[in-house]
Amino acid sequence: MKNKPQKPTFREEEILWKKGFNYIIGIDEVGRGAFAGPVVTAAVIFDPKKCSQDLFLEIDDSKRLRSLKRKTLAKQIKDQAIFWEISTKSVAVINKYGIGKATNMAFRKSLSSIVKLLDREKPYVLVDGFHVRYIRGVGLKHEKAIVKGDQKSMSIAAASIIAKDHRDRLMKALSKRYPRYGLGRNKGYGTKEHQMAIKKFGLTRIHRRSFKLQRFLAP
Repeated sequence: MKNKPQKPTFREEEILWKKGFNYIIGIDEVGRGAFAGPVVTAAVIFDPKKCSQDLFLEIDDSKRLRSLKRKTLAKQIKDQAIFWEISTKSVAVINKYGIGKATNMAFRKSLSSIVKLLDREKPYVLVDGFHVRYIRGVGLKHEKAIVKGDQKSMSIAAASIIAKDHRDRLMKALSKRYPRYGLGRNKGYGTKEHQMAIKKFGLTRIHRRSFKLQRFLAP
């Protein structure tokens, strides 16, 4: 019998609340590995006492949720979180600086926007996967990177949901401008369908040339 997938909890946040941190920011990114479109980051702060407990029963890693469920949860998260912020970095930025640096730039933008609202009270940041350096007003001492954080931390999972919902809507809009690439379905990721479309129709302005996608072009 298979074990049920791990669902996010407030276990990490509760440890930090007990240490006196009033603001725990969960952050995550979406679109880092895609062939096309922007990278999107989101940051979320919860106060569980001010939220519906039903919401927390529904939140999960965004990749395990259907599109309509993500859309519903994204609205509820935005309505009930103390603060939330979404940032994007364009394909032009990704091509110029590389995906790693572009993602960190988006993270820092999301976080700095929230930190400014906290009346100089130092927050603690929980991030999915890896540390984000040079966050003004935070520092690495007040940050924890959690492997598969969107499956463990409620705040990170919530950030992953609003980031993915936002990026999916962006990609659906781009699919209308570039209908040959199936972006509404593949969201810019390198599916077989997408690779074949690149081979047949070439690269567009929204493709990440820094990913060396020329290898998929017809010889």
